Amino acid sequence: MFRNLLSYAGLQEQSSFVFQQLRFATKKTGGSSRNGRDSIGRRLGFKKQQNELVVPGNIIVRQRGTRFHPGENVGIGKDHTLFALQPGYVKVYADSRIKEGRRYVAVALDKDDNGFPRSPYEKRVRGFFLVDKTRVAIEQQQQWDSYRAAQEKS
Repeated sequence: MFRNLLSYAGLQEQSSFVFQQLRFATKKTGGSSRNGRDSIGRRLGFKKQQNELVVPGNIIVRQRGTRFHPGENVGIGKDHTLFALQPGYVKVYADSRIKEGRRYVAVALDKDDNGFPRSPYEKRVRGFFLVDKTRVAIEQQQQWDSYRAAQEKS
């Protein structure tokens, strides 16, 4: 019957293409995406917080540009990283005498020292890498005791 229809339509000589097998894809092709990538984070920001103990060489702030400027006993790297030059405690302050709104990071040798910003004529206290280790140990022990007491209450 099918051949009769082909001969009727005058497609006898072209009938070879009609009976060929057609094959279709079993999977859809994956489309392309133009925004499917992201860079990893740069891990910027404060690495040591206010009143936290640092030793020489500890990184205090990683930053792009100078959002925070180096103060007393703090150095700055070529990528604007601020690091401790002396052992002590981190202090963050603003000094409006130099420039309004500029923030500084300093390392104080005493945890209770809040005398920042200092006068440029004031005598500087130099630590020469001396920190009272027994006082630091007592402070850490007090922190652990308060943490354990809070855990026991809850």
